Amino acid sequence: MHGANLGTLLRTCDAVGACLAVPRLPWVPDALARGNTLRRPTCVHWTGRDVTSWLAAQRSAGSWVVGVELADEAVRLADLPAARRRTVAVLGHEQSGIPPEAIEFVDVAVEIPMIGTGASLNVAVAGSLVLYRLAGFL
Repeated sequence: MHGANLGTLLRTCDAVGACLAVPRLPWVPDALARGNTLRRPTCVHWTGRDVTSWLAAQRSAGSWVVGVELADEAVRLADLPAARRRTVAVLGHEQSGIPPEAIEFVDVAVEIPMIGTGASLNVAVAGSLVLYRLAGFL
């Protein structure tokens, strides 16, 4: 994920009152610093390098885990209910999606219908749409 994508997701999180959770990979702090155009401190949680363990802990603590993923059982974005409890939205790689070891912790998969020839949206755009829907703004 590029710094611009992280910056966009950080701004969206700020707009809907959410926090951004990211792995502490070597390039992420710098990408966040470059992509952050907000003038005040932002809410960022560090998952550590083992994102799957972090996801498992969130789920066992009662969080609802929503994966943005093309899957047979996925619900359309328009049918996704607004979050009524602590929710974690999981975004995968634009090409390969959510890793199989993380998908097992997803409570519901959501897909964004597309008419064009592309198979997916940019990760920041897809994440922003889902966050607005979960916040009840769409």
